[in-house]
Amino acid sequence: MSDRPILRIEGMKTRFFTEEGQVNAVENVDIEISDGEVFGVVGESGSGKSVTALSLLGLLESPGQVTDGQIWYRSAGLADSVEEKVPEAVNGDEVDLLALPDRLRRTLRGTHFSMIFQDPMSSFNPSLTVGEQIAEAVEAQRRARSNPRSVASRTQGYGLRQYLMSFVSSSREYVSEESRARAIELLEMVGIPDPVLRADEHPHEYSGGMLQRAMVAQALAGEPEVLIADEPTTALDVTIQAQVLDLLDDLQSETGMTILLITHNLGVVARMCDTVGVMYAGEIVERGTLTDVFDSPVHPYTKGLLGSVPNLDGAGDRLKPIAGNVPSLLDHEMEDRCYFADRCPKAMETCLEKPPELDARVGSENHTTMCYLADEPYNEAVALPDGYFESETTEREAAADGGSGVGERGADTEAGGANR
Repeated sequence: MSDRPILRIEGMKTRFFTEEGQVNAVENVDIEISDGEVFGVVGESGSGKSVTALSLLGLLESPGQVTDGQIWYRSAGLADSVEEKVPEAVNGDEVDLLALPDRLRRTLRGTHFSMIFQDPMSSFNPSLTVGEQIAEAVEAQRRARSNPRSVASRTQGYGLRQYLMSFVSSSREYVSEESRARAIELLEMVGIPDPVLRADEHPHEYSGGMLQRAMVAQALAGEPEVLIADEPTTALDVTIQAQVLDLLDDLQSETGMTILLITHNLGVVARMCDTVGVMYAGEIVERGTLTDVFDSPVHPYTKGLLGSVPNLDGAGDRLKPIAGNVPSLLDHEMEDRCYFADRCPKAMETCLEKPPELDARVGSENHTTMCYLADEPYNEAVALPDGYFESETTEREAAADGGSGVGERGADTEAGGANR
């Protein structure tokens, strides 16, 4: 196992170009994930977590677009195979995924990268049985191992010819019995009852929780190097949640698989992650080891998330929710300052300037935060007065009267929808 990261995201920016304006969904995100590490990205809904994952895999839909940055994936075999055709994408044994042609990048899904999506109902093909879809993923991986050069054209290059042939030759001639048996094993591993019978059922015959478990099985079918789990325990009861997390943990331990875990559940983060990045308004505002973030948080947003979790040791203690909402990410409404300042109980005059990523000065050497409190203590004498941002918003809206007529609420809705 190498000490160098298997995945490096540097300065990635993702924009949605909507009728209401440019939405800055992901802003200068840097992430490093080592071999066998579980890196958790946590934050409120609308923080940009899922868009980060979709940007990584090249799954953004219009009007979304990655406008800047690099995604370096360490794979000596991949680097050797693409260096002749795309030399600008290769740096030693690393490949910049954003510099690869779309067709080539698609071939990496399944064998190198796989993803557990939030909404399994829209991710499964409703016309095929669940077992058949999982078995096809297993078969693609099996063929990739035996003949990696031809697998791209056979399993990824699906065009008109393959579509017409599907009416003549069913997928049963493509998928081996071994792959079907493995699909049933995967369904059993994720807790599907009667997996032999359930494998022959279609997605609409599954309950929501069962379909989410089947989605996990499908993502694991290709035995990927990097697994991106976007809210993998959504809609599951606590017992099944524990089973799924145990499964991911066992798989990671056995295979050394690297996991990027996206969640708003701090309990899942505490259970699974080695390193944590706290995301707010498209930025990683604090990062560090699990101990750094949970035991020595610096950013007020991180403290707010932790303060929103019930404390079982403090019976009768009231929760401390974070006031306000995630801000609009429309470019013309975002100011060059700390994006959390309008919700922060310790906002000072310096927070009206954009904070750099600073050494947190507590915990490990890799503990950093985008907050001036890492460098200077809170000073009430220079604190922003109550209502500062409300009055600023009122003045801005008054100045905009007679313009486009788009209300703040409509802008927030559009930004939030794109960011999810």
